[in-house]
This record gives sequence, C-alpha cells and structure tokens, in this order.
Amino acid sequence: MADTAGRTVLRTQGRRAATAFGGHQPSGTRHPLVAVAMVLPLAVLLAVVFGGWEAVVTQASSVAGLLGH
Repeated sequence: MADTAGRTVLRTQGRRAATAFGGHQPSGTRHPLVAVAMVLPLAVLLAVVFGGWEAVVTQASSVAGLLGH
C-alpha cells in the first residue's frame, strides 16, 4: 500500500513540474491571441523566404472581408 501511495505522489509531482515548465494543462485552453502570437513570426518568415508575401496579403484581406472589417 505504501508503494502505491509513493507512486501517486511522484506522478502528482511530475504533473506539477510539467505544467510549471510549459507542459500540457489538462483543463486550460490557450487564448486565441496567444496562438496568433506563437504562429505569426513563423508564418511571416516562411512567406518572406518562399516569396509568398502577396498570397499572405491576399488571404489576410479575404479573412478581414469575411470578418467585416
């Protein structure tokens, strides 16, 4: 019985450590602006490197039109 309790404590501590260091949060969700902030730099880099800047601008304007801005 003590062995099981010890493993449970270790698992709980492991989950806490993983969450503290950027691990998956079981009940949380990421804010959409945080997701955009994470993806935007890579998207811009890929658009510049592969010469697709015009396509990015076209898609962004299409999305803005759908959103009504």
